[in-house]
Amino acid sequence: MFQQTPVYDRLVAERGDVPVQVRGEADRIHRDLAQVLHRASSSQPSAPQNVFDSQGPPTAL
Repeated sequence: MFQQTPVYDRLVAERGDVPVQVRGEADRIHRDLAQVLHRASSSQPSAPQNVFDSQGPPTAL
């Protein structure tokens, strides 16, 4: 990505390697989301349901 500099090395020593931490967290979230989407797609009907399908006339408040 870019060459590390003494300033970057010092920041990593003080604060940790934030880009690596963020990348790791993004990978974990991606894996978790893929599992959730896989489970959701296997438990739902194949055709998406339209929330605007007629379900009778609207009720008055």
